[in-house]
Amino acid sequence: VLPRVMEKLEKMGVPKSIVSFVVPTGYSFNLDGSALYQAMAALFIAQMYNIDLSIGTQLTLVFVLMLTSKGMAAVPGVSFVVLLATLGTVGIPPEGLAFIAGIDRIMDMMRSVVNVTGNTLASLVIAKWEGVLDSDQLDEFMSTEGKKDQIKSA
Repeated sequence: VLPRVMEKLEKMGVPKSIVSFVVPTGYSFNLDGSALYQAMAALFIAQMYNIDLSIGTQLTLVFVLMLTSKGMAAVPGVSFVVLLATLGTVGIPPEGLAFIAGIDRIMDMMRSVVNVTGNTLASLVIAKWEGVLDSDQLDEFMSTEGKKDQIKSA
């Protein structure tokens, strides 16, 4: 996905200097989808075991998961391992992961979509912030790609 996202962003009018820095960095440090999934999965497991987590514990859990997601490798299934290591720190039985193991592979694909979307949006925002986003090229790209999608679906 990395080369295709970078190619599309350059076609959208984001300079190569921004794309070649933001997107690869985002693949290492901007794993929003993984952090969100892990937090929701941990809360789901806690509710399933009828464990009442205080707001402080929930915030600690989210903070720890945000930090651990920053160093995760972009390897399928690694989020599951990080979640396994984190659950015990807040008193949630790690055995609860067995209940979500069956859907983890599907959810991994959804996490990837959120991660890629975040990296793409970050590139567009930084280019706009720096005043180097070619708005005309972006408008042309959006209208051209929309027409291509309409033709493919017809």
